[in-house]
Amino acid sequence: MTRPARIPIFPLEVVLYPGIPLPLHIFEERYKLMVQECLEQRREFGVVLAREDGVEAVGCTATILQVVKQYPDGRMDILTTGQVPFQMTDVFDEKPYLEASVEYLEDESEPEGPSLPQRLLKLYEQCYAVLHGRAPQMDGAPPGISLAFLIASELPLELDYKQELLEIRSEAERQENLREKMETWLPELEQLDRMKRRAGGNGHGRH
Repeated sequence: MTRPARIPIFPLEVVLYPGIPLPLHIFEERYKLMVQECLEQRREFGVVLAREDGVEAVGCTATILQVVKQYPDGRMDILTTGQVPFQMTDVFDEKPYLEASVEYLEDESEPEGPSLPQRLLKLYEQCYAVLHGRAPQMDGAPPGISLAFLIASELPLELDYKQELLEIRSEAERQENLREKMETWLPELEQLDRMKRRAGGNGHGRH
């Protein structure tokens, strides 16, 4: 599939990953226009992490799967899904919304070697159970979807860390990075959970 060299850009306080769904409520006039044009032209747009001083250069394209609801004033709820990571090279403000020239990013080809999916899934299950009090409904990643991206999208990790993971171009490296992150994070979650339980059990926390 030939992808366009220039795409609309939607800065959001979110990090989108390939293969991960992203529901959006579109209410600003410029993004109503952008979404309408993408629908008419069957184009993807780029989602980049918005910061106070600008946007990240690396993002992920999104395709619109469905317009879930349209409102009388033009607002709409849409369902999108992440497609391909990219890096912006030039940004243009000729339209009400930003556009950018982009280079699409591919993962490095990796020889088959030891992988971490079982260890990752176990850590994910433990973190999820502490956070939600129940087991997650995930046995693994569907074909073609990064397990690291799938797990990271399901956990309330810092946006800076999610962005760091998006910029890694090796699934083995992403999995190793995420394993180290969760092994550090899990004891912290468990400690917070114990403190909450103690506070809830005796009506007050220890000062």
